[in-house]
Amino acid sequence: MIAIATLWISVLLIGGGFALDRVLTTAITRNFDSSLEYVLIAMIRSSEIGPDGEVRLIEPLGDQRFLEPYSGLYWQISGGGQEPYRSRSLWERSLTPPREHVDDALHTYNSNQFPDEELRVLERNVILPGSKTSWRFQIAQSRDALDLQIRAVRATLIPSLALLGVGLIVLAALQTFYGLLPLRQIRRAIAAMRGGQHRRVTAPLPLEVQPMVEELNALLAHNEKQAEEARLHAGNLAHALKTPLTVLVNSAAGSGDELAQTVRREAATMQRQVDHHLARARAVGRRGAAQARANIRDSVDSVSRAVGLLYPKVRLDASGDKALIARVERQDLDELIGNLLENAAKYGGGSVFVTVQREGATAEILVEDDGPGISPADRQRIFDRGVRLDSGKPGTGLGLAIVRDVAEIYGGSIALEESEDLGGLLVRLKLPAG
Repeated sequence: MIAIATLWISVLLIGGGFALDRVLTTAITRNFDSSLEYVLIAMIRSSEIGPDGEVRLIEPLGDQRFLEPYSGLYWQISGGGQEPYRSRSLWERSLTPPREHVDDALHTYNSNQFPDEELRVLERNVILPGSKTSWRFQIAQSRDALDLQIRAVRATLIPSLALLGVGLIVLAALQTFYGLLPLRQIRRAIAAMRGGQHRRVTAPLPLEVQPMVEELNALLAHNEKQAEEARLHAGNLAHALKTPLTVLVNSAAGSGDELAQTVRREAATMQRQVDHHLARARAVGRRGAAQARANIRDSVDSVSRAVGLLYPKVRLDASGDKALIARVERQDLDELIGNLLENAAKYGGGSVFVTVQREGATAEILVEDDGPGISPADRQRIFDRGVRLDSGKPGTGLGLAIVRDVAEIYGGSIALEESEDLGGLLVRLKLPAG
């Protein structure tokens, strides 16, 4: 918008400036010519034919410059094959028309016949009383004074138009900037919603953009409602399936035949899928609530106490920022940390250490254990659903897959590394910081 306004203002000012320059230059030139024409008419009125048929002036022209050699103001009368009758200011020079012609009307032109002086010439052919000869009356003046006036006008016109152009462009830029300011406010409000500070655009805005804001808020409310309904449907479906699956598993537990083993195996697979998709549905549904925030250390301490009851021989320690906030629902954060701590306690050597720290806009949760760790070749495969590297211990092989999926839903990530302090596995969980 600013570029288009700049281009349009420039075109208009250049075109208008050129037209105004033509008008002013023409007016100055016309005024200059008028003064010369007045002298030419006075010279014609003062002319008569002498006894020998020569032309002469009854009264001398009043301007003193006609008497000063090379003064810049000249007159000349020529015709009848006689020597031109000219002003003393011409000295030994004479005025020569650009071509042989008869000017019954006033003829005005510029002449460069004097190498050091450009002239403005007015001439006219007149037949004086008592003579049949067409006498050419010429009046000439140096263009220096005329050019000086034109340059003075342009010296004022060009800076004025330039200043006007700059002022108009600045005004257009300010108008564009302040006119679009409400859109920048909306952008900041949306960023605040995405950052978990607000749920709606509530800042007072001009009437021109208020309908758009109302539609945006209505769309957000509609999306939240749809996400909540989808989450409820997924949760209801998952809970409706869990009870029959539990019955099937319990019924098949007391039998050792092939059918019972098949039922137990497939039921366990179905149970893993139900748990996985239920966790994703909860995370997706709650992600729409942009104000989701949870204290990481509170969640770590709470989950550590629960895991400590399941594994009383495992030592669980934590350190780091106690005030660090993650933009995650507390229930989902507990599930993420719970899966990591339970895996560390189950597969570690008896010692688990949790570190909570901030890295820029990211909250990092480091879970280390003193177990055998995971080889680099298996660190990516372990995230596949149902994959278990240690089948000798109970589990579904779904914990890390759930952690990865839920973390990615919130814009985070998970990586497996080697712990330098404890020698086992280090799990680096990254989540957006509040």
